[in-house]
Amino acid sequence: MNIPDTQPKNLHGRNSQLVDQEEKRRDLGFGTKLNDTYSRLINRDGSFNLVRRNGSFWDQLNLYNRLITMSWAKFLVLVLLFYCVSNGLFACLYLLVGAENLQSSAEQMFYGPFWKAFFFSSQTLTTVGYGHIAPVSFLASIVAAFESMLGLLSFALVTGLLYGRFSRPSAYIKFSRRAIFSPYLDVNGWMFRIINARSNQLIDVQVEVTMSRLETRADGSRHRRYYNLKLERSKVVFFPTNWTLVHPITNESPLHGCTPDDLAESDTEFLILLQAMDDTFSQVVHRRYSYRYDEVLWGQKFRPMFDGGQRGMVELDLEKLDDTEEAFLN
Repeated sequence: MNIPDTQPKNLHGRNSQLVDQEEKRRDLGFGTKLNDTYSRLINRDGSFNLVRRNGSFWDQLNLYNRLITMSWAKFLVLVLLFYCVSNGLFACLYLLVGAENLQSSAEQMFYGPFWKAFFFSSQTLTTVGYGHIAPVSFLASIVAAFESMLGLLSFALVTGLLYGRFSRPSAYIKFSRRAIFSPYLDVNGWMFRIINARSNQLIDVQVEVTMSRLETRADGSRHRRYYNLKLERSKVVFFPTNWTLVHPITNESPLHGCTPDDLAESDTEFLILLQAMDDTFSQVVHRRYSYRYDEVLWGQKFRPMFDGGQRGMVELDLEKLDDTEEAFLN
């Protein structure tokens, strides 16, 4: 009786070991081709330091995502700009139709026909309709009807965007401005400190740190490699105060024996991904951050951020997040 061969076949032939190594290679999605002319992989605000070129206009526009993720200042300025530009355009349309087709009960209150048409447009766009200005021709009424419809749709969209911005959970985690090399137990450690700057509660907070650096192959070419830095503690259940994350530099650490010149020569960057459950929204939130080699202090340690407050309460001073003092490395 023939017994089927259940052993896995060598599908890659004599290059199987190289293929296996490539399949096991750690890559965060940035690839290995980025060279030393690259400034950083992740910006301080958590965005990727990347510019996309030759994409389609609509793919690059991505209007909804931009309006949801942009800062509040930019969003409010954009809404105000849209409001003013829309009223200005419709005011010009009313002037083309004829300013005399807008009847007013108090002509002396306006500084010319343009402002009369502009204020009528603002009342029509917002559907306020005070009544002291009204269209008196068929063509002016058509423009006013179209503007009313546009106003209803526009403010419905703005209202939806406002709700989306308010209801969108985000992790406002503050990172220390510098990471440090500091003594840790009987070895040294690479450390940074974080706090939750908001009063909301984060639970099941997990942090992953990856080191990116350039290495030279035997043929002299440089490629970027990624190493997972094992943390002393990578997860906490509760996050009410500050948290100092430590990577112990043992013999197995990729940082073992490194000097500041080594980190600079290899263009080292430490990439951080934090995820947690927001107790308010019951949704998972994320935060990205990075430290480059020139944002690391050597021979420092963090100072405590809290002590006993009044009536037994713990007092946390957020301004001490970056405070360090000199320490002697092991």
